[in-house]
Amino acid sequence: MLVRLGLVEQRHKAVLEVLGGAPITDVARRYGVTRQTVHSWLNRYGGKGLAGLVSHSSRPASCPHQMRPEVIARVLEMRRAHSGWGPRTIRHHLAREGTVPLPGRSSIYRCLVRHHLIDPQKRRRRREDYRRWERSRSMELWQMDIMGGVRLTDGSELQIVTGLDDHSRFCICAHLVARATARPVCEALAGALRRHGVPEQILSDNGKVFTGRFGLGKGEVLFDRICRENGIRHLLTAPRSPTTTGKVERFHKTVRKEFLAGRVFASCEEAQAELDKWVESYNHTRPHQGIGMVFPASRFAATAPGDFEPFLSEEADDRAQESIGTAGVRTRRKVSSNGRIRLVGKNYAVGRFLAGEMVEVEIARDGLVNVYHRGVLVATTARHHPIEGEAAALRRRPRGTGAQVRTGGKPVLRLVDARGSVSFAGAMYRAGNPYASKQVEVRLVKDRVEIWLENKLIRTHLARHDKDKEHGAFGVPGGRPPKKKAS
Repeated sequence: MLVRLGLVEQRHKAVLEVLGGAPITDVARRYGVTRQTVHSWLNRYGGKGLAGLVSHSSRPASCPHQMRPEVIARVLEMRRAHSGWGPRTIRHHLAREGTVPLPGRSSIYRCLVRHHLIDPQKRRRRREDYRRWERSRSMELWQMDIMGGVRLTDGSELQIVTGLDDHSRFCICAHLVARATARPVCEALAGALRRHGVPEQILSDNGKVFTGRFGLGKGEVLFDRICRENGIRHLLTAPRSPTTTGKVERFHKTVRKEFLAGRVFASCEEAQAELDKWVESYNHTRPHQGIGMVFPASRFAATAPGDFEPFLSEEADDRAQESIGTAGVRTRRKVSSNGRIRLVGKNYAVGRFLAGEMVEVEIARDGLVNVYHRGVLVATTARHHPIEGEAAALRRRPRGTGAQVRTGGKPVLRLVDARGSVSFAGAMYRAGNPYASKQVEVRLVKDRVEIWLENKLIRTHLARHDKDKEHGAFGVPGGRPPKKKAS
C-alpha cells in the first residue's frame, strides 16, 4: 500500500537517515536533491527542530540598501511634477538636494516601474547603442536650423531661428521671426556673431535661406556671403539626412516639450522675452545629460575665444545704396563654370581660369565694363546691356566693400596656419580658413589688430595679447625664419 508523505515528512525522514549513519551522498541521490540541500536540512533541523524543515521565503529579513520611504515619496513626487525626467535626471536632483544614501539609477527605475510611472514594456536603449559625436572644443562648429510652432492669440504662428554650439550644447541663437526669409535669418546670425564671436564652421541643412545649392539661382545667398566674408566654413547636410544636425534637432524637441507645450503668446515681443528667459535657464541652470549632467555654459565659457568684430554684409549693402546706378559703381558677381558673368540680362566673358571666383564689375563712364579680380583688372569689354535696367540690376546684387584704405600701424608679416589663424605677440588671431597657408600683414592700430591680404583688410580684432610681448613681435617683422633642413 502506497502512502503519500508530505514535504516536511520527507525532509524529516532524510534527516533521520543521515543521523542514523547513512552517507549524505546516498541520501541525496535517493531523494533527488543535492548534497548541499541535505546539509541545509540538517542545519535547519538542528536549529529549529521540525519547524525548521517547513518551506519559507528566501527573502532576507532586512535590506540595508533599500530606499527609505521618504526617498521613494520624493522620487514619485519629482516624476509626477516632471513627466519628462528619467531615472538619471531624478538621481541628479536628489544628489543636489543632499539625499543620503543616494539611490542608484536602476533602483529609481524599478521604483518608477512598481508604481506604474514607467512602462517596462517600452524598450530601453542600451548605452552602447548611442553613437556620440561632437567637436573637441567650443566655437569649432555651430549647428543652425529653423523650427516653427510658436502660436499667438491672433492665430498666427512664429518661427525660431535656432543655433547650438556642437561641443557645449550652448544655445547661441534663439530668435523669433514672423517669416524665416533670408534677411531675418541672417540678422539672427549676425546677432549671434556679435554676442559670441565667429566660429570656425557652421552646419545647416539645405534650406533656401542657408544655401543656393538646390535653388533656381546659381549665385551665393546672403547667409553664404556672411560666412565667406567672416572666414566661416559653411557645411551642408546630405539631402534628407536630419540626423546630421541631430543636436539642434534634439534641442527643438526640448523647446517644444519644456517651453512651447500648450502655450499661446499675446505678441512676438512677449514670446521673445519668455524665450530669452528659458534659454538663459537652459544655458546656465538646467543640467544636460549629453555632456555629463553639467550646464552648457560651463563647457562653453571654458574654451570660448575672445572678442571678434564680424564683417556683416548688410552694412556694406546700406552704403552701396547711396550710389547705385551711377557710373563708376562696382558690383560683385560669381564667375560661372564657362568663364562668364551675368550683368543686366547679358553675358560677359571673363575667362575660364576664374570659374567659381568672385569678381568686381565696374561700369565705366565711357561705355566700357571693367572686371576686377582681387583688385587686378582682368577683362574689359564694351557695354551691350540696356542702360535703363542697370540700376535695378545693381540693387538686386549690391557691390562688395572693395579695397579698403589702410589705417596705419607698423606691418608685420605672418603665415596663416592650417586652422586659419595667425600668431602675434603670443596670442592667436583668426584670419579665416580661406586664407590658410597664405602670408598676411598684421598691423596694430591703437587697441585693434588688423589683418591685411593684398592691400585688403580681411579681419579686425580687439587686441588681447600681452603688451610686453609686442616688442618681440615687431622685432621679427618678417616672421620666424624657416628651419634649415639637415643635409
